[in-house]
Amino acid sequence: MPDIHTVFLICIGFFIIAALYSSAGFGGGSSYLALLSLFIGDFSAIKTAALFCNLVVVAGSSYLFMKNGYFDKKKFLPLAICSIPAAFVAATIHLSQKSFFICLGSVLTLSGLLLIMQLYTQTRPAEPGLGNRVSSLPVNAVLGAAAGFLSGLVGIGGGILLSPVLNLMSWDTPKKIAALASFFILVNSIAGLAGQASGGTFTFNIQLMLPLLTAVFLGGQVGTRLSLKIVRPGLLKALTGVLVAYIGVKLVLKYTNGIDV
Repeated sequence: MPDIHTVFLICIGFFIIAALYSSAGFGGGSSYLALLSLFIGDFSAIKTAALFCNLVVVAGSSYLFMKNGYFDKKKFLPLAICSIPAAFVAATIHLSQKSFFICLGSVLTLSGLLLIMQLYTQTRPAEPGLGNRVSSLPVNAVLGAAAGFLSGLVGIGGGILLSPVLNLMSWDTPKKIAALASFFILVNSIAGLAGQASGGTFTFNIQLMLPLLTAVFLGGQVGTRLSLKIVRPGLLKALTGVLVAYIGVKLVLKYTNGIDV
């Protein structure tokens, strides 16, 4: 357990992360993992903490998106039905600390690059009917299962993987995709925690979690409300992508070659 001063600094970092990520429709689990890894050696505890923080952020985000009419349950359900069991199974898999951080870094690098690539969709002419063709049941099933498995494996909600892919495919409007990503992270975080409990890797420190959960709740509310007022969030997502990709590359280099950048 870090000292009070360190916990306070982590809370400030978590507030900023929650505000930034929730404004793009994400929970922030990837950066919670990276930040906690600097102070806590038990990576099982880190995964549990990140998923709980995800839950708090996206629960508030999901409510606000639903309240404002951006949630499309018909498109969400096929993704969720396939992602939940995949996230649960992946969360039961035991990884060594080195393997875990290499997997996490690889996933974050990929998702960061996908987020940056979304700038391309801001200037690409929309193709009539494309959204309907790419949101078919088989496509949704594959995307949901893949994102769910990777999210359960590394302890994130998976929205940061799914959302940029859907944006690149012109799956729907950016705000509806952000709403779907929030709900997707919500259900997969729950499935991931259940999988951790089933696999014996669930660790919860209430003295640490209470201040962290408070910080991310406040940050998430700020970020989501900002997101609802942003007309063109592409640049914000691209900046988030740069941060995510940097964290990913940093983790891969550190745990493969011992290089700290």
